[in-house]
Amino acid sequence: MKKYLALLIATALVGCGESSDTTSNSTVHLVAAHNQTNVTSPYQSGMLKLKEVADQSGLFDVEVHAGTIGTNENELVEKLVLGGADIVLVSPGFMTSSGIDEVDLFSLLYLFDDYSHWEKVVDGEVGKNIADIIFTKSGEKYRVAAYWTAGVRHWYGKSPINSLADVKGLKIRTQTSGVVSQYWKDIGAVPTSVAWAELYQALSSNVVDGAENAYPYFIPMEHHKTSNGKYISETGHDYTTRLLLVRNSVWENFTDTQRSAFENAVKEATTAERQALYDQESEFKQKAIDDGAIVNTLDRTPFMEKAYSIQDKWAEKVGLTDELASIRQSK
Repeated sequence: MKKYLALLIATALVGCGESSDTTSNSTVHLVAAHNQTNVTSPYQSGMLKLKEVADQSGLFDVEVHAGTIGTNENELVEKLVLGGADIVLVSPGFMTSSGIDEVDLFSLLYLFDDYSHWEKVVDGEVGKNIADIIFTKSGEKYRVAAYWTAGVRHWYGKSPINSLADVKGLKIRTQTSGVVSQYWKDIGAVPTSVAWAELYQALSSNVVDGAENAYPYFIPMEHHKTSNGKYISETGHDYTTRLLLVRNSVWENFTDTQRSAFENAVKEATTAERQALYDQESEFKQKAIDDGAIVNTLDRTPFMEKAYSIQDKWAEKVGLTDELASIRQSK
């Protein structure tokens, strides 16, 4: 009878479906989420590859959510910490409000020359150092599993930008605090807060004169079809970084075999997400041109020079002068 009761209890525990329970031989259920509701987004491509490779190992069952358990990044991180999700993809911005200022290193404008430079940095020693800081300052609640991207951001607005003088006085939808906001203020623009879902209307009704984002994100929203979005100037000011986070309690409960399989899935998913983004950039740029948008290139040198002093001051303030130097030297 005792053996029978023990068997019933063990069966009940397995049936609870706890995603972080990796101590048994059962398949580990993981909930992975991002905030983009567009199921053709690079985020979704990466998450689906993560699911495919992890599930094929026979060790995991990954459940992917594309904005269905939250479109607010703070909400996703809260779910991660409390156990409502096991893996989330978020931007660095939310961390600065929680005291992890060092992550803003990847928000500094004109920090990277191209994607090759960006990959070399985030996949190298600097990326590892920042990941270690995030792990420690989060109270060891979550860790960076990989760095993904949301593309290179450009200006788009009611008129083209060819010089610093062209920016002065323009109301631009962008961050209104932090290093991004500081840069736009320093070159004479007026950072303005507008919710992403409301930006099409804001561009159409002159609430803002323009915005900044990557082709795969603002073209599907048809911002380029508004009167204040038809001119796209390839400022290339921000090679964006996104953080694939895994809850630490889940990570620590993995067996060595599970951890190896998970790392392999993350590696392949990272490659898939980045490649999907790179492919979509040229695709959506051509769509913008076909739709009548006017694209121009410009001499970015004056814009880059303006950013260097902001980078220097910020790095000194947070104690990352060595990391900044390393990034510059790796160009």
